[in-house]
Amino acid sequence: MNETIKLLKNHRSIREFDTEKGISECQVQVIMEAAMAAPNWINGQQVSVIEIRDPGKKSMLSKHAGNQKWIEEAPVFFVFCLDFYRAGIAAEKNGKELQIVDNIEALLVGSTDVGIALGNAIAAAESMGLGIVPIGGIRRNPDAFIDELKLPPYVFPVTGLAVGAPRKIPGQKPRLPLDAVYHKEQYNSDRQSELINEYDDMVAKYHTERSDRKRSDNWSGSIASFYDQGFEEYAKKVGPALKKQGFNFS
Repeated sequence: MNETIKLLKNHRSIREFDTEKGISECQVQVIMEAAMAAPNWINGQQVSVIEIRDPGKKSMLSKHAGNQKWIEEAPVFFVFCLDFYRAGIAAEKNGKELQIVDNIEALLVGSTDVGIALGNAIAAAESMGLGIVPIGGIRRNPDAFIDELKLPPYVFPVTGLAVGAPRKIPGQKPRLPLDAVYHKEQYNSDRQSELINEYDDMVAKYHTERSDRKRSDNWSGSIASFYDQGFEEYAKKVGPALKKQGFNFS
């Protein structure tokens, strides 16, 4: 197993950063170059990233993201956006219409490009010994991020990424068994319930054994609760914010 594979398989989300240690501009440059070297749809490069270091701005954005303190503690916070603003300029320059923003395909394209770029950024940061945690909570209040970051039309904040030197490295959270997520030739639904039951036991044991988080909940219970009502704050704000940014699909 080479060092790259070891790095990828050893990932942990870091929520405790060493506030005494910063990140150099050189490190940020490497992370961004790795992110933008990622493959993307039609070479449209539908991603923009905004770097935030200002303590006051990080504090404010932390509150808008659901009081996630690691946004404040990390020396650098990045906001990854799907971005068709440049495509709009290209369309105007060539006398064409930017019709994709009227179709849900724009979300699939932009979010996929963001996800691939984010993965590269994470790998680059971790290869330098830095810790990261993605922040989907920025979509709790997308309007606040749009306004504060002065995002132009056709740009939407998809996820944040807090980056810094780890103060504490947690145990690795178990993932679903490979048999549950990796299929050959066709989707295999026959064993999903059995595998989820096994995983629930594994996750409950993981939470119980962690000294810093006395929890005993399992995976299915957490997921079921979130997709029942927990996502509502996102659901009621994301659609209107997308329309505000010029995405007009129903």
